[in-house]
Amino acid sequence: MAPFTAIKSAQSPAVQAPGFALWQLGFRPFYLLASAFAALSIGLWAMQFAGWLPRAYLQGPLWHAHEMLFGFALAVIVGFLFTAGRNWSGQPTPTGLPLAALAALWVAGRILVLTPLAWTAAVVNAAFPLACAVALAVPLVAARNRRNYFFIGLLLMLSGAAFAFHLSALGIIQAPAWIGIQVALDVLLFIMAVMGGRVIPMFTNNGVSGANATRHPLVEKVALGSLIALLIVDAMGLPPLVVAAVAVPAALAHLARWLLWRPWKTLGNTLVLVLHVAYAWIPVHLALKALALPGWVSPSLATHALTVGAAGGLIIGMMVRTARGHTGRILRADRVDTASFVLVLLAALARVLVPLIAPSQTVAAVLGSAAFWTLGFGLYAAHYWPMLTRPRLDGKPG
Repeated sequence: MAPFTAIKSAQSPAVQAPGFALWQLGFRPFYLLASAFAALSIGLWAMQFAGWLPRAYLQGPLWHAHEMLFGFALAVIVGFLFTAGRNWSGQPTPTGLPLAALAALWVAGRILVLTPLAWTAAVVNAAFPLACAVALAVPLVAARNRRNYFFIGLLLMLSGAAFAFHLSALGIIQAPAWIGIQVALDVLLFIMAVMGGRVIPMFTNNGVSGANATRHPLVEKVALGSLIALLIVDAMGLPPLVVAAVAVPAALAHLARWLLWRPWKTLGNTLVLVLHVAYAWIPVHLALKALALPGWVSPSLATHALTVGAAGGLIIGMMVRTARGHTGRILRADRVDTASFVLVLLAALARVLVPLIAPSQTVAAVLGSAAFWTLGFGLYAAHYWPMLTRPRLDGKPG
């Protein structure tokens, strides 16, 4: 069963239910932590990038990438998987003290990378996705939900990538640290493609009358298979020509996939439209990746098309939708939600389009993008704090 199909929207009552519910289901603490961290950390990084806080936050671009992948994005993935995993398996996922302990482990990882305790940071940052993989495996294996076992494997890969990154930074292994980052980026891309393919056509057909979003078996196989191939060639460090030979057909396959979902029919439904706009950045990322290999564009543009455009857009869209659904609210974006969506999209356009057209304005583009991103996720954290910390409006568990 696809995630969240059992969600039923409910009209919000006038009075919010009393009580504290932050530890009742995985999306609650991890969405809140991720959004607050996104708003704070990107602002600090942008100031360091501009020279206003020299070496005051992170020690370079690789550490910025580390925190966005193994901090921000991984927190959202875990919150989503713990929530969806309960629906997939019919079994409980971490709540209460175990969930709080996992959240504390994630927070410890964010703090330790700023300290001289390099080995402790390495262990903690590798331990978090490992612990989450075990926590997800328990309900999925109990229910024999084999269709979703691969998510356990992806979390284990992220644990390995995080540890490899730290070992490289410590000089223990000779492989460059960027390999761990690249593997994590490719895993993130694959997770977004899988979940986007499951939920975007479904949400489109459920939310837009006559949309007729479809999935073609051959397109699905090529789209997902090409991303697995891309992960392999990136991890092996194969020549640019080989990587381009995978990235180009992958871009075309994901463009075809997106068009089959009829994105132009979702203009009247903001909660669905935001997911389509975000997914469009995936073929853009793959095309820019191919263009970056011969040096025609900066590799940073491809990376940020993926991380700010696709990941940022899908994350803000899904965090709004699933938070609303799982707290018993109407599945409709309000003005604050819409503002968050627009701000994250502007962050992506500023970070990718401006340097592409005017490379001399890169610093201004980074600062502008960071401001949009910080406002977008800051709005989400402030707006959803009451919803994520209080019980469901309909009285149901979760």
